Amino acid sequence: MNRILVIGGTGNVGRHVVSQLAATGARFRAMTRNPDSLRLPREVDVVRGDLTVPETLDRCLQDIDTVFLVWVAPPAAVADALERIAKHARRIVFLTAPLKTPHPFFQQPNPSRDVAERIERLIETSGLDWAFLRAGMFAGNARHFWGPQIRAGDVVRWPYLDAPTAPTDERDLATVAVRTLCEDRHAGAEYVLTGPQSLTQAEQVHTIGRAIGRALRVEEMSPDEARSELLPVLGSSTVVNMLLNAWAAAIGQPAFVTSTFAELTGAPPRTFLEWATDHAAEFRA
Repeated sequence: MNRILVIGGTGNVGRHVVSQLAATGARFRAMTRNPDSLRLPREVDVVRGDLTVPETLDRCLQDIDTVFLVWVAPPAAVADALERIAKHARRIVFLTAPLKTPHPFFQQPNPSRDVAERIERLIETSGLDWAFLRAGMFAGNARHFWGPQIRAGDVVRWPYLDAPTAPTDERDLATVAVRTLCEDRHAGAEYVLTGPQSLTQAEQVHTIGRAIGRALRVEEMSPDEARSELLPVLGSSTVVNMLLNAWAAAIGQPAFVTSTFAELTGAPPRTFLEWATDHAAEFRA
């Protein structure tokens, strides 16, 4: 019987993978560095493990067939961690980015892309059956991008407001992940997953306003202003520059949109308005 290890089960996508696996009755466990800090369902088997300490992975991987991997550790730990995984498991599902998609938004060089490409190469030569879930922009980024400004007032200042993306609901990503983890028919698959609509960043802000019943206004911020003002929001200058370059490259053409979710599940993906409506409380003061 297929038994699954979820690595990254507390993140934006991983926590939904855990909850959906629990709902299906699948046999799985969730790995984390700090089990005592988790708020997972009581019935979930939680084990302590650290991607940067390979010997801690052996117990986590005992009797495991399939691994769901979200990489959240330093790049130097990649090779040793994947070597341990390959010794125990037979399949791996890796949440990565649309690195091969011929759209300029996804083709800008950056350190995160380099790490993802390295992980993919190691997985492809590991002997494991593999599937890659190539996720576009997460809908949940909106809470970090614009949540503080929306809670504080009705004006959102942001760079490249005309840059379109196709925000993907993390619950939909998890649904595809669960199918890929639980079914044997996905070996070698590379699923590019996006939301159903190309929306500019300004349109996304106005969609949130619609969901919370407020008329929000947007003001363009220059890239130079963004490099200083967005540093506390996005956490590092590397992330700020990565996003600025991607948004700049996306200007003037629709976002890349796929039908992958509908093809795999037979249901339409959630719209950004549905996501915003379900998360409206996070944008209210």
